[in-house]
Amino acid sequence: MEKTSKRLIGLTGGIATGKTTVSRYLVDTYHLPVFDADIYAREAVNVNSPIFQAIIKRYGEIICLENHELNRQKLGEIIFNDLGEKQWLESQIHPYVRQRFREEIEGSDAPVILLDIPLLFESNLTHLVTETWVVYCSSEQQLRRLIERNNLTQKQAIARINSQLPLEEKVKMADLILDNSSTLAHLYQQIDEALIINNY
Repeated sequence: MEKTSKRLIGLTGGIATGKTTVSRYLVDTYHLPVFDADIYAREAVNVNSPIFQAIIKRYGEIICLENHELNRQKLGEIIFNDLGEKQWLESQIHPYVRQRFREEIEGSDAPVILLDIPLLFESNLTHLVTETWVVYCSSEQQLRRLIERNNLTQKQAIARINSQLPLEEKVKMADLILDNSSTLAHLYQQIDEALIINNY
C-alpha cells in the first residue's frame, strides 16, 4: 500500500465462508465504512458501459436478459467452467474496481476502513490495504453453506469454490484468520479482539 495513516483492512475468504457476516458486524457495531469490490464489479458491467459492450461483443446477445441487462447466471456458468474466460473477464473488470477503491479511499476521512474484496489475493489487490483478514471455515461447511445459500447443485457449488484460490492458501497469506466454523458469538469475539489489539 502506498504510504498512508489510515488503517485499511482487506477482508476476504472463500465463497460462503462468512465475509458478509463479518462486514455487517463491523458496520453495525463499529460503524466502519465498507468499500465493496462486488458493488464496483456490478457497476463495471452496467448496461452500455464499455465493459458491458466488450462482454456482448465476446459472447453475443445470448448473454443478455430480455430487458437487455447482463444475464449474470449465464455468464457465471461460462467463467466458472473455463479458466481462460474467467481470466479474460477479470482483465476487463479489475482495473475499474481498482480505480474505484483508490477514489473511495482518497475521499474518505475515516481512520479505519474495511475493504471487502473476495478476490483480494487472486486479483493482486493487497497493495490497496495495510492488513489482510481471512474468514475461514471447513471445506465441508463451505460447500454446505454455498449449496443452501445459492440453491446450487453440488457440482455447481464445487465449480464456484474451485474457481477461487484454495482457502488454505489464503489462510497462509493472511495477517489475521477469523475462524467461522463455530458460533456467531465466537466469530464476533475474534473481531472485537482484532480491533482492540490494534488500538481501534
